[in-house]
Amino acid sequence: MIEKITNLLKKQIVAILLAILCGFIVAAIILSVAGYNPMEAFSALFRGIYSKPKYIANTIIKSTPIILTGLSVAFAFKTGLFNMGAEGQYIMGTIASVTVGVLFDFPPVIQIPLILLAGMVAGALYGAIVGLLKAYFGIHEVITSIMLNWIALYFNNFVVNLKALHKDNTTGTYPINDSGFIVFFDQMKRTKEGQASLKESPFWGEIILRTDFNAGIIFAIIAVILVMLLLKYTSKGYQLKAVGLNMDAAEFAGIPVKKNILQSMLIAGAISGLAGALVITGMSPHKLSILPAFENYGWNGVSVALIAGNSPLGCLFAGLLFGGFLYGGQTVQSEVGAPSEIINIMLGTIVFFVALSKVVVILSEKLEKRGKKHGK
Repeated sequence: MIEKITNLLKKQIVAILLAILCGFIVAAIILSVAGYNPMEAFSALFRGIYSKPKYIANTIIKSTPIILTGLSVAFAFKTGLFNMGAEGQYIMGTIASVTVGVLFDFPPVIQIPLILLAGMVAGALYGAIVGLLKAYFGIHEVITSIMLNWIALYFNNFVVNLKALHKDNTTGTYPINDSGFIVFFDQMKRTKEGQASLKESPFWGEIILRTDFNAGIIFAIIAVILVMLLLKYTSKGYQLKAVGLNMDAAEFAGIPVKKNILQSMLIAGAISGLAGALVITGMSPHKLSILPAFENYGWNGVSVALIAGNSPLGCLFAGLLFGGFLYGGQTVQSEVGAPSEIINIMLGTIVFFVALSKVVVILSEKLEKRGKKHGK
């Protein structure tokens, strides 16, 4: 019996589920101390995620960029690098996407791939700076990536005010041309006939007419699958992981270490850049605005990667969980009156306990030893 329990505790999924449970327990304690009913708050949270079709759609929309930035961080970690620059790479992706989307107006079949490619290239090049400094100058990627986040933020504010992009009497740019939108049935819901047709289906009508439901989640799923295939079934994935596990051994085996470090950050940056491009093409207002602070898509991606145990597939589910809590947290505030910061505390607690998952393994090993000793 003890052996079964210890084997169960050693599994990553069990550690994650325990971390989520601890997050709810901590949130319940704080809510109780603050004078709120925890069950009412949690009920409101889940109603705000699942009770209406538009809530489900908005949860997916909110989760999509977080899934991708989480995937970016997880991929870099799998190759031995700490990509703390997903926020900056995401911002650079939005900048490039808006620039291309405003200045060009090709048919959608050209415009959409062009905008997405621009975002990925911008993110990749920004990530490559971190990889270059790490590979050839030995500068730790955590330091450079964090500093580059701030450069990206202020560069965004500089670009917003460029004459070619800035919209007069606003604090933002022009929106990208309509041909770059990936919102489902966007043209249809702009006409009275289209709206009437969509309303015939209460479920899809509510989703399409009342949200920016878009194809972003499809791109996110494809990205997850591609990263899984790259890491597990390709020689390049093997090289990247080998460099991450032991640079000296990889170099001795003839693997070009510097080249692989650079390529790893290129790929990680491209994934975060794609997240930025999908936000611009898929979500209103489809433009850049002055950023007084980070939007936190990249920083939340770090948390998603931790919750997922740096598993690409895990990032998909962890991102949906994270996005659902962030979106549903608004309902907690509106219906129960509890501050939405409770959700942030819950998420922070979950990440904290996931980071301590090794403690669970240590405890399970001690329990196993005690069981064997007792059995003797």
